[in-house]
Amino acid sequence: MKRTHSRPVRRRGISRIDQPSTRTHGWFVRTGFYKRSDGAYVPRHRRFFGDVTHGGKRRALRAAQEYLVKLRGRRRRRKSRTLQRAA
Repeated sequence: MKRTHSRPVRRRGISRIDQPSTRTHGWFVRTGFYKRSDGAYVPRHRRFFGDVTHGGKRRALRAAQEYLVKLRGRRRRRKSRTLQRAA
């Protein structure tokens, strides 16, 4: 039976890093971009989830996704508070 190639899954804010020369394997999360005074955009939150540290590739991805959900929830709560104060 022929194997079909599936389309890669889009994970917004999460990137895979595999760099054998430095033994770096894991998922990197970047979110909350802002513009610096020199005009460059940089992420406000960034964190690396290594495969070895988290017990494998899938567990590291799950930890990265949970971190991203936590950050997005915190950002939403902060916005809702400012709206309540303005009213």
